[in-house]
Amino acid sequence: MQPEFAVCPEVLESSNAIFDRPEFSVADQSELGNRPTAEDIRLVLAELIGQRQFDHWFRQKTRLTIEHGELVVYSANPFLQKWVQKHHRGALSHAAREVLGPSAGVRFDVDAELALSPTVAKGPPQENRESPAPRQVDDAPPGRGVPAGAAAHPESAANAPARPGRRFADLADFVAGPCNRLALTAVEQVCERPDGAAGPLFIYGPVGAGKTHLLEGVYRRIRRENTSLNVVFLTSEQFTNHFTQNFRGHTLPAFRQRFRTVDVLLVDDVDFLDAKRAVQEEFLHTYQQLESHGKLVVVCGDRHPRLLSKISDELKTRFLSGMVCRLEPADLETRERIAVCKARRMNADFSPEALQLVARRFAGSVRELEGALCCLQVYHRMTGKRVGASAAREVLGDLERDCLRVVRMADIERVVCDLFGVDAADLKSSRRTRSISEPRMLAMYLARRHTRAAFSEIGAYFGGRNHATVIAADHKIAAGVAGNVEVQVASQTWRLADVVETLEQQLLAS
Repeated sequence: MQPEFAVCPEVLESSNAIFDRPEFSVADQSELGNRPTAEDIRLVLAELIGQRQFDHWFRQKTRLTIEHGELVVYSANPFLQKWVQKHHRGALSHAAREVLGPSAGVRFDVDAELALSPTVAKGPPQENRESPAPRQVDDAPPGRGVPAGAAAHPESAANAPARPGRRFADLADFVAGPCNRLALTAVEQVCERPDGAAGPLFIYGPVGAGKTHLLEGVYRRIRRENTSLNVVFLTSEQFTNHFTQNFRGHTLPAFRQRFRTVDVLLVDDVDFLDAKRAVQEEFLHTYQQLESHGKLVVVCGDRHPRLLSKISDELKTRFLSGMVCRLEPADLETRERIAVCKARRMNADFSPEALQLVARRFAGSVRELEGALCCLQVYHRMTGKRVGASAAREVLGDLERDCLRVVRMADIERVVCDLFGVDAADLKSSRRTRSISEPRMLAMYLARRHTRAAFSEIGAYFGGRNHATVIAADHKIAAGVAGNVEVQVASQTWRLADVVETLEQQLLAS
């Protein structure tokens, strides 16, 4: 049976001749059904300018695309665009003509995303779901070579295992309790309404209370449930570094384009902006731009916005314009549940009594609790035995002795003076005005609780007062804490219990 169609020998010889030509290009492949890609242009360009130059100027700082039969070269900033256009326009045009055909043109443009995006290796940058923090790009000036060894063995770099992205905490793993329920509810609210309708959110609290966990949980949930939104998570230190880099490189428009066009901005450790006036000004304008366009902003810090003494008033009022939530240190019941949850993820065998011991002894922060569990996990691996209460007491006892914190009356004097804005000389003077007497009584109360000094020693330190004065101050502050008495701190009214707690946290952290 003869085939229905036969190939003419002349046509077959002609088609074979096309493939046999030395100048056969990807453009000819396109005519035969294979569509050219930007990767084909990269391969040709690397051969023309050398792998070293290609890796330095094109692999991470530019991206190539084909649009309507034209090669478009996107650069991270105008400076790099001009330099690439000046030094590599000929090679790019040659590569475009070889791949796309003799009529192909080259167009140069700026893509602000490249200035802060992850490494661009092939084609347009793909968003890394687990690495939202922008990566800095080394915009080295022309003439500087690649560091020695950076591209000496490209094949080994290509075969090297990829570094895993940042692991973000999940809200489902956050242990709720009376100490954090309000903040967790506010976080769940903004996750349900990431369009900014819930307003900005400011979360503050002591170290190890779970602020970063909540912020990472917001990022992870919004990215999972709203894939079309542009969500950025970073610390204020990273924001400062990006601003400084772009300011020095004269690329602030690209920086502003990157951060003022996001849908959700999550910033951790905002207290890092203290005394950085230029960065504060830039962050303020970014905050205003996002808020005015109905975008969501969530910020975390270690203090209430009013206590950020080195932050501009304009920025403070922005923080106060939305929901402000405090994370309290975890109570005993919450710490016990946290210990159980973290122990389940460890390859170790803990008794319930050992976990309760850890929860009771490490009340400062969740990080300390987790560190104690890690010590017990190593002990379990070393002995192969179940970690009971006695073993935990022995191991953690050594750990606590190494980390013993001794509070001096000079430390108490310092934190009280810093909070109330008074001088140490006034605290020890004979003045009896309320602005001086209340801080003095608080200092005596804290000295009695956190030092082993006798009443007479405390009275002698704070201006040569007798022991009866110290006893009266101790009783008065204790009664005020129990009775929810309010005191004046600067221009604000605080509960006396909150003032004592704040001072104690500063004492233990210093």
